[in-house]
Amino acid sequence: MDKTKPKIYAALPAMNEMENMEAFLKCFFAQDYPNTELYVCVNQPDDWWEKEGKASICENNLQTLDYLRSVTADNIHILDRCSRGNGWKGKDFGVGQARKTLMDGIAENANDGDIIVSMDADTHFNPNYFTSIAENFQKHPKAVALSVPYYHPLNDDTEANKQILHYEIYMRYYALNLWRTGSPYSFTAIGSAMALPVWAYKAIGGITPHKSGEDFYFLQKLRKYGNVLSWNREKVYPAARFSDRVFFGTGPAMIKGNQGGWDSYPIYPFRLFDMLKAFFEFFPQLFEKDIETPLDEFISGKFGNKNIWKPLRGNSKTKEQFVKACHQKFDALRTLQYLKWENSKNPRRDENNLLEYLNYFCSGEISAFSFDVNSFDFMKSSIGELDEIRDMLVRIEEEVQINNQPSDQP
Repeated sequence: MDKTKPKIYAALPAMNEMENMEAFLKCFFAQDYPNTELYVCVNQPDDWWEKEGKASICENNLQTLDYLRSVTADNIHILDRCSRGNGWKGKDFGVGQARKTLMDGIAENANDGDIIVSMDADTHFNPNYFTSIAENFQKHPKAVALSVPYYHPLNDDTEANKQILHYEIYMRYYALNLWRTGSPYSFTAIGSAMALPVWAYKAIGGITPHKSGEDFYFLQKLRKYGNVLSWNREKVYPAARFSDRVFFGTGPAMIKGNQGGWDSYPIYPFRLFDMLKAFFEFFPQLFEKDIETPLDEFISGKFGNKNIWKPLRGNSKTKEQFVKACHQKFDALRTLQYLKWENSKNPRRDENNLLEYLNYFCSGEISAFSFDVNSFDFMKSSIGELDEIRDMLVRIEEEVQINNQPSDQP
């Protein structure tokens, strides 16, 4: 073991994951990084033992505990929050609580320079995944987090493939358009695709245990403290599966999408992002004086007072500090809220919005498609056609990520 390198602590929440645990451990033990620890929190609410329909999950968790305890390894730490009397009690439960329990426990035992890697049991990763993360933070020592590139492998479940491709197209389209606006929150938050140094975790006071969306709020909180990396030479490969383990996110989106309900994950018109870009470009001018912006109506309704700039101006000594404060006020959550609000005024078919974007920004790439993209339909198009669009967006996003890496060197 090379003790000169930072230790990597993998944080794994597990609920009803017995079927995935062996494959996960195989990936973990195959890592070529020399200094690793795995913390697993097997969890569910304690009252599920008495709830109809939940007994199978409780039993599955006990099987997971037994399996983990049977593994001969001194770098696995098991947190039992599932057996009778040890499960979550009251309102504090869910994947957010599990991630907090894991990361708090790691932070108590780790050195500030060590690294926490957030993971999920259904995610696969290559043998040099941990090494790639350590090298990334070594190259960018001021970075407070890494949003790891992701890619959902397809499987033999046609419906699952169709829904995950729809969802991934939505996520990549959203991220690419955020990049165009110049938003500092231009990254995708996925719980199984995050890493951060322990010092950064301590600096922000840890993760807030939201029952769902904890990854979104966590990376937003970290970004307000420092830079979040969005490029890594290794990806993570989450499974495409229907899952209701959380209240919203990939699994629930796939379930709703399979029933035709994609309203919560629309393909927003790219011109709404153009309005955001124009709005962000007003920030330096607002340091000098109040002026009208394209989002005044939304700001007045959301904050109850259109003039949110005066207190930010009063607390900022420089224009740079003011612009940063503006982005912290109008953060990733406000950005999403604005897009939903504006889009609700005149909703259009997702296909129309996607085709407008592809024809405007990606005309060269789509000319090489094996099908006529102008006849694309999320419901009717084939898995292969969805996959071609997904893979094209992956290539474009990778180029953007590589070209926007921070320059801070050790």
